[in-house]
Formats: sequence, C-alpha cells, structure tokens
Amino acid sequence: MMFESISVWKRASDETLRRYRCFRNLETGMFSVQSCDFYPASFDAEKAAFFDQQFLDLMSESSPEERSGSFETLRDAIGAHNKDFDAKC
Repeated sequence: MMFESISVWKRASDETLRRYRCFRNLETGMFSVQSCDFYPASFDAEKAAFFDQQFLDLMSESSPEERSGSFETLRDAIGAHNKDFDAKC
C-alpha cells in the first residue's frame, strides 16, 4: 500500500502550534491521522528530530488506517482524532 504524507497545522494558541501527521491512501483516497505533535513557542531542533523519528516509528509499526481508521475527508479524520485524543485525556 502507498500513502501520501500530509501535514496540517493549527494554531492552538498564541504560544502553541499543532501539527497533524496525516495520510491519504493512494489506492482508496481515504484519510487517516497518525498523530498530532504539539510545538511550544520555545521549540528546539532536538524535539523536532524526536517528532520525526516517532513519525517513522509509528508508520513502520502499523498502517495509519489500523491506528486511527480511515475517513472520506481530511477534516473528518482530524475531527475523529481530536475526539479520540480528548476522550483519553
């Protein structure tokens, strides 16, 4: 299976950004969110490298669809991810 990687950014506040790590399945056209990284205003290269390594590790462990399901739109995939994340916090 082949996936297109898509980054979606959201300003969570004046001091925090969110980066949704999303995929589009090239066979089905369906969207998934693998993870969401939180970037504080005081951000460093070491943390960015950690997020990139985590992104690769998660992708190699299981497909994004297995991890979070698949959705017809990117907006729906992000909404489902947020709902699941909020339920766990």
